[in-house]
Amino acid sequence: MRDEKVNNVISIIKNMDLKNKLRLGLCISSSSYINLEYNKAYIYSIFDKKLKEFDKEYLTSYVNMRKYPVILFLMAKIMEMNKTQQNQVVMYLYNISNIENSKNI
Repeated sequence: MRDEKVNNVISIIKNMDLKNKLRLGLCISSSSYINLEYNKAYIYSIFDKKLKEFDKEYLTSYVNMRKYPVILFLMAKIMEMNKTQQNQVVMYLYNISNIENSKNI
């Protein structure tokens, strides 16, 4: 059962495009402030590989995350959550990006 914090974050994620969802996944999986029960390096590599397929800017230069205030806002909200809530958000993000990725192929 998801609580209000998780539902609020997921509702924002639903309105993001695929590239921003992947960027958020990279931020989450590289953050030391997010406590995942899953292998962070593996999750990072999945999001990294997918983002390289869709975003030429990510391939060619350093991405300044300050250009993405929604991602920074979501990272702050996720850091406020407990471990169970964080894992719910990450698994939602992981699953939805896999679904959207298969639609784009």
